[in-house]
Amino acid sequence: MLFFAHLPLDLGVISVFLCQNDPGMCDDWDATAGANRAFVFTGPLSAATVPAEGETLLGAVTALRPHPADTPTAEPVLGRLGGEPGWLQGDETPGCPSCSTPMTFTAELEEGADFETSANFGGGGLGYLFHCRPCSEAAFLWQR
Repeated sequence: MLFFAHLPLDLGVISVFLCQNDPGMCDDWDATAGANRAFVFTGPLSAATVPAEGETLLGAVTALRPHPADTPTAEPVLGRLGGEPGWLQGDETPGCPSCSTPMTFTAELEEGADFETSANFGGGGLGYLFHCRPCSEAAFLWQR
């Protein structure tokens, strides 16, 4: 799975992974099919050590910050935190896998400019991140 996003939030850190193997062959548009995974980490975290040998690839690094839509920013912002999802195909809010309650919208993520290092949401798609605070669960899906 492709590591896609690491979002430090007040509830902890949510890390998002998605299938990029043979695009269209994974059910990566479905938050519960297993092609996407989002994990909530709480407590103290520390950075991983970079391996001494081999090649370590980290492509585009992009900021995701809350800001009003009418406030310009010089940073390359690819999405937004909080608010309501801007669904492209209709509401697909997932239920929590632990308690079945509809999950809370957390972030909307866009594709990056570099096709070699950014997520593929089918060209012009959007990714949607959700969480359930009581259960420490998270889910991710995308639409095009």
